[in-house]
Amino acid sequence: MGIPDSGICVVEFNASFNAGNSVDWIDDLSDCKGKHIDIVAEPDLQKEHKIVVVPTVIIFNDGEEVERFQANIMMQLEATQDEVQEAVDEIIMSAF
Repeated sequence: MGIPDSGICVVEFNASFNAGNSVDWIDDLSDCKGKHIDIVAEPDLQKEHKIVVVPTVIIFNDGEEVERFQANIMMQLEATQDEVQEAVDEIIMSAF
């Protein structure tokens, strides 16, 4: 159950122990797929994508990492839904 290798996918890497800081708007983003990965349940994906802090949101385009947003020291994501959506929109626009 890895990262889709086609299209734009925004993935939240988090851990069950940090569920209180979950990024619940991932599925509200437009023009991309949303995915949630629990690094406790899938430690191989944590290693593969070098997740050092949770939550971490990574935008993938055709399976390649394009942009990464990491949590602060309080394990909270500072990036807003608008900032992540903007990054997705830039990827779409750069394809033209």
